[in-house]
Amino acid sequence: MPHERYTANRDMKLGLCVWPVMVRELWQARELIARLFLRSLSARYKQAFLGIAWAVIVPGVAIGTFVFLKRTGIVSIGATDVPYPLFALLGVSLYQLLATGISSSCGALVEAGDMIAKVSFPREVLVIAAIAQAVFEFMVKIVLIALVCVYYQVVPPVGALWSTVAVVPLLCMALGLGLFFSLLNAVFRDTAQALSMILMFAMFLMPILYPVDGAHELFFRMNPLVALIEGPRDLFIYGALRHPTDFFVAGVLSVLVCLIAWRIFHLVETKIPERL
Repeated sequence: MPHERYTANRDMKLGLCVWPVMVRELWQARELIARLFLRSLSARYKQAFLGIAWAVIVPGVAIGTFVFLKRTGIVSIGATDVPYPLFALLGVSLYQLLATGISSSCGALVEAGDMIAKVSFPREVLVIAAIAQAVFEFMVKIVLIALVCVYYQVVPPVGALWSTVAVVPLLCMALGLGLFFSLLNAVFRDTAQALSMILMFAMFLMPILYPVDGAHELFFRMNPLVALIEGPRDLFIYGALRHPTDFFVAGVLSVLVCLIAWRIFHLVETKIPERL
C-alpha cells in the first residue's frame, strides 16, 4: 500500500481549498477552545478578592471620573440623548470588548509556549479562547447596562435588539488584530507592553466617553473603529444606525482583516514553536 509523501507546509499549496480545512480544524478543536477558555477564566479570577467584579469596576472608575469632571465643569462634554452615565457605559463596554480581546490575544501564544512545543493543535484556538474571555466580560457589563437603564428609567427601542448582531463586526476586527499581534508578540516580546499603552490612549482619541460635535465629525468618521463602536451604541439608543454607510464599510473591512490575518496565521503557525 503506497504511503502519502510528506511535504513541508502542504496546506500552503491548497489555495482556496485550504479554507474548508481551516474551518474543519477549528470545529474539531471546539472542545479544546472551551477548555482553554475556562482555564484562563479560572486562573484570572481564582485568587482575586473581588473576582469578576473587576469587569465592571474598571469601566465604572473611568466613567465616574468623567461624570465628576463633567459636573464640576472641569471638562466640557456635549449633551447626550440618554443620561451620560449610560452613554459612556455603552461606549466603554464596546471599546473594552475590542481592547481586551486584542490585548489578551497578544500574549496567548507566548503564555502557552510549553503547550505549543509539546502538543499538536491549531494554534489559533489560543487566540479564539482569549477573545471568548473578552466576550464573557462584555456579557457581565450587559447586566450592568440593564441596571443603569432601570435606574434612569430608560426603555431601549425595539431596534436595540439588532445591537447584538452589530457587535459581530467588532468581534471580527478584534479576532483579526488579535491573530496579527499574537504573531508579532512571538517575535518581539515588547509588543504586548506597547500595545497596552496604545489601547489605553486610543480610548480617549475616539468618541467613547464624549459625543461628537459637528466640527470634528469628519475626523472621527474616517476611523473605522469608531463606526464599529458607534453602530451598536446607536442601535441601542436610537434603534437605527445614524451612519449606515460608515458601519457597512467598517464591517466589510473587519471581515477582510479577520480572514487575511487568519490565513497568514495559518501559513506561519508551523514556525511558531521556533519563536517561543
